[in-house]
Amino acid sequence: MGAGTDLGRVRGLGAAKDGVHHWWLQRVTAVGNLVLVLWFIGSLVRLPSLDYSSVVLWLRQPVAAVPMLLLILSVFWHFRLGVQVLVEDYLHGASRVLAMLALNFYVLAGAAAAVFAVLKIALGA
Repeated sequence: MGAGTDLGRVRGLGAAKDGVHHWWLQRVTAVGNLVLVLWFIGSLVRLPSLDYSSVVLWLRQPVAAVPMLLLILSVFWHFRLGVQVLVEDYLHGASRVLAMLALNFYVLAGAAAAVFAVLKIALGA
């Protein structure tokens, strides 16, 4: 049994038992972001120049496009997890629901636009 009261247990009040999973997801995406950002910086440093044509030629290679897609997804997922914590801690009622809807829409739209841009370059459109 937990440390809560009998009445609290009957009402279902207390921890949702989901915090540890969320915490681990934030840490895993943070490590993934660190590795992928280091790869990204290292790749850009090794390019002969940072003009448009050099970056496009680099991004057309699968060795560059796949990690770039992973970086985009990881960064947007990590962003969503972090802002979700802020929304849950500081907003209540209808404003929380609206903020979570806006957050989910923003993350989905931003990630979709970035993925589309990378795929468009990588597939040679």
